Amino acid sequence: MSLKQWADNGWLRTHQSSAREIADLLGIVERDLADAEGQISADWRFGIAYNAALKLCAILLHASGYRPEKNLAHYRTLASLPIILGAERQDDANYLDACRGKRNTAEYDMAGAVTLADATELVAFAKELKQEVLAWLQREHPELLPSQRPGRPR
Repeated sequence: MSLKQWADNGWLRTHQSSAREIADLLGIVERDLADAEGQISADWRFGIAYNAALKLCAILLHASGYRPEKNLAHYRTLASLPIILGAERQDDANYLDACRGKRNTAEYDMAGAVTLADATELVAFAKELKQEVLAWLQREHPELLPSQRPGRPR
């Protein structure tokens, strides 16, 4: 299914992104990746790393001209990963959806739902995804990269 079909189903709405928006979202990703390696519980590390990964998927979706409707917004944002980056990323979308569930448990139901290994794995995954998102932006939408805007030094 395509993003257009998702929009036709009412799951997404069109969105005009900008270099400023992408820069702001990348700023959140940078902050979250740094904070996720701090001296905090595994639950919080995981939650913060999840937020970084979610923002990276949001960057892909926004740059593609869409944003999710409010219902199931996190799910749709994560599920768009293989539609945008290719079907070979389906396992990554599945992994992030499992992380979404684990993050919800740690956030809303109980402390200690996440191990340090879980948090470390998700931080590493988000760092790798960040590099792939930046490479995709460079290839597909260089005008949205903050360093590519006219009048800005590289």
